[in-house]
Amino acid sequence: MSQVSLCPTCGSKSKTKEINGVISYQAIQDEELVKKVGQLKKAMQKFKDRAEELEKEVERLKAES
Repeated sequence: MSQVSLCPTCGSKSKTKEINGVISYQAIQDEELVKKVGQLKKAMQKFKDRAEELEKEVERLKAES
């Protein structure tokens, strides 16, 4: 994932890159933010689903013991 921070000049959310010790800022457009949030939601849901599967498996194994 990209590093995101506030631009010191305009205060907008920006992608940051450091090249040869110089930090450059590139403003993030609203569409990019929506896309990133969507990606994060999908990833979180995938982890949540997997955690629930593992919890069910643990309960099943406990019941068998």
